[in-house]
Amino acid sequence: MEKLINDFSVGLFFWQLLLFVLLLLVLRKYAWKPILNAVEDREQSIEDALNQAEKAREEMQKLQSDNERILAEARAERDTILKEAREIKDKMISDAKGEASAQAENIISSAKEQIKNEKMAAITDLKNQVAEMSIEIAEMVLRKELEDKAKQSELVKGQLDNFKMN
Repeated sequence: MEKLINDFSVGLFFWQLLLFVLLLLVLRKYAWKPILNAVEDREQSIEDALNQAEKAREEMQKLQSDNERILAEARAERDTILKEAREIKDKMISDAKGEASAQAENIISSAKEQIKNEKMAAITDLKNQVAEMSIEIAEMVLRKELEDKAKQSELVKGQLDNFKMN
């Protein structure tokens, strides 16, 4: 250190100081300003990017909450539609059952009425056939009985006596 102090020259120091100050001024004008401007621009762009990222995050949260709300509304609407569809289906089934029961009752009562009518017709037909057969049998018996004139006279007299008694 002593050597530095012994070799110290004021002129050289002055010129070095002057050159250093000039170098600082030149650097300040041509290098530091553009560098500082570039750094400030970079800082500003980073800050803008962070602000935009924050806005995008907020927008995403808003969209997510909107999506959840819309999804909840869609689920509620779906549940309502399904409930209404089940109610309509149940009503249609009960209506169809009621209509089928009414038609079945009509068919059964109609069939009973038809059976009753056919039974009456069959009974009437059977009575008519029995009457015809009875008449034919009576006719055959009477022919057999009345072939003889004596038997015929005797039968007429017997019938006349029966009518007088009554």
